[in-house]
Amino acid sequence: MANWPVNTGSGGAAAPPPVHHDADPATPAAPASHRAARTTRTTRATHAARGARPSKLAWLPYLIVLAGTAAGMLVAWHGSKYAGRGAALIGASLLAAALARLILPARYVGLLATRRKASDVLGFAVFGAAVLAVAIALP
Repeated sequence: MANWPVNTGSGGAAAPPPVHHDADPATPAAPASHRAARTTRTTRATHAARGARPSKLAWLPYLIVLAGTAAGMLVAWHGSKYAGRGAALIGASLLAAALARLILPARYVGLLATRRKASDVLGFAVFGAAVLAVAIALP
């Protein structure tokens, strides 16, 4: 008996309760009409979001912020003498992203819109201000 596996039981043990994958596949877990009702329900906002195509100009604010950040990294890369200027350029780019996200409608902000408008603006503004504060603190 010492060599028997532990899960074989000792004769009087009850079988374990069935788990979800042990159920008969012919009987679904939920009625089909219930699932169909959940997946076919759409709201007016969903239709509007699908119908509204982003503009071709939606890349422009993102590319401007990306170019400003890349330019700031390039300036800071030239040496410690220019690190403050590069950080200031990065911080200004992030603040410009916050301003663009605040002012522009959703179809024109492109990749700057990742969450709700308030959280995007707050995130860009906080990170931009923090990087700008670091830039001011650098000699």
